[in-house]
Amino acid sequence: MTYETLLVETDGPVGIITLNRPDALNALNSKLCAELIEQLGAWDKDAGIGCVVLTGAGRAFAAGADIKEMAPRSYMDVYKADMFGAFEQAVSSFRKPIVAAVNGFALGGGCELAMLCDFILASETAKFGQPEINLGVMPGIGGTQRLTRYVGKSKAMEMCLTGRMMDAAEAERAGLVSRVLPADKLMEEAKAVAKKIASQSQPIAMMTKETVNAAYETTLRQGIMFERRLFHSMFATADQKEGMAAFVEKRPAKFSNS
Repeated sequence: MTYETLLVETDGPVGIITLNRPDALNALNSKLCAELIEQLGAWDKDAGIGCVVLTGAGRAFAAGADIKEMAPRSYMDVYKADMFGAFEQAVSSFRKPIVAAVNGFALGGGCELAMLCDFILASETAKFGQPEINLGVMPGIGGTQRLTRYVGKSKAMEMCLTGRMMDAAEAERAGLVSRVLPADKLMEEAKAVAKKIASQSQPIAMMTKETVNAAYETTLRQGIMFERRLFHSMFATADQKEGMAAFVEKRPAKFSNS
């Protein structure tokens, strides 16, 4: 499908989405949000896609929401539209793994979008921040909540109250970023990681994602019980039988996603 604000391609079982408003540093306007919702919805139902890579064209992953579009809106405008509600829900509820490949700026809504993904691979030039306070607002797509969970209260509070950016090295030290890579190797590695994920049993990968995410929503004891019950349920799958048989027989597993 052709979009105005996205470039979409597939590489085997990997779906690749590039935010494509480089002249606006891939700012998140209503058109981009709607198109991303549509594409993720299609891939959520596509059994041929096992993992998604999300990145940005040009000098940024996404430098925030589109301020020119938002500025004139009233409280009632944004409340009735539940601005960013459907967008946040579409990304956070996507059942298959999403890898964010962050090149350049991931600020405001762009930082929040990266955090909505399952993990972040960053180039050495990446910069993360929540500078909304400089515009007279605060993060509105989960930034105050997810950033605090990822990097702790002190660093999140400083970033949200001052608008300070952190570079890729600091982001990795703080636990926001999984790994930092040379800029010219970022997409190559992101695709390789996504292909590795997509080669696994798709339902098992989806259950694993669901279980790790539950760690942020439940107590430790509830999370362990949730993990254990899903682990038990995996013994009803053909892929568990195949995976363990392949290990014993010292051969690659051939998962059927069943």
